[in-house]
Amino acid sequence: MTDATEPHRTEAAEYVLGLLEGEAKAGAERRLVSDSGFAREVERWRARFAEFDDSTAPHAAGEELWNRIEASTAAPPPAQPSRWAKLWNDLPVMRTAAIGSTFAALLLAVGLGAAIRQARLQPVMVAVLVDGDRAGAVVHAFADGRAILLPLTSMNVPSGRALQVWTLPSRERGPVSVGLMDRARTLELQLKDLPRPGPDQLFEITLEPAGGSPTGRPTGPILFKGNTAQTL
Repeated sequence: MTDATEPHRTEAAEYVLGLLEGEAKAGAERRLVSDSGFAREVERWRARFAEFDDSTAPHAAGEELWNRIEASTAAPPPAQPSRWAKLWNDLPVMRTAAIGSTFAALLLAVGLGAAIRQARLQPVMVAVLVDGDRAGAVVHAFADGRAILLPLTSMNVPSGRALQVWTLPSRERGPVSVGLMDRARTLELQLKDLPRPGPDQLFEITLEPAGGSPTGRPTGPILFKGNTAQTL
């Protein structure tokens, strides 16, 4: 697992905010699949920003504030140059004010963009894979059809064996393999030929031969399993 160093945390936060572009964004997405520590850091940032959104409530401006706004926009007496006129003639001051306004507008735009991207990044289905009362992994299914498995604990994989991930899209079709790994790690599941996961869909991890089940069906012991539930 990768240590949560400062660059590690910064890249995860920038990814969640949607500030990465081009190769930087593509690199972060590849790292999300291959680096479980980075994936968990991304999830922590998503949770933090979601808390900010939930804790902010709109407030209407009071009558006193409107009176102050109206008073501040009243025309100055024409006989003497007003303070605003002096500031207008003071180019350094006006330049500073313009920069401040631009920066505030930029922060607002970034915040709105991040809120929109955050909604898109939230999973629509989640399955916690357990063995009795011990959680081993979680599957996040997104609206665009992607699904990612995040390990929550280490899993003992003997030599010559592998961990195989399965899902049950329907009783008629039976279990379908959606991923194979030699150790517990973050894994993007292969669901391209399957319908998007629905509520109460089974996911499980079994211990199979190194190349995967020879029959195309689970043959080894089930290590962890769980059913999807719709997120709030």
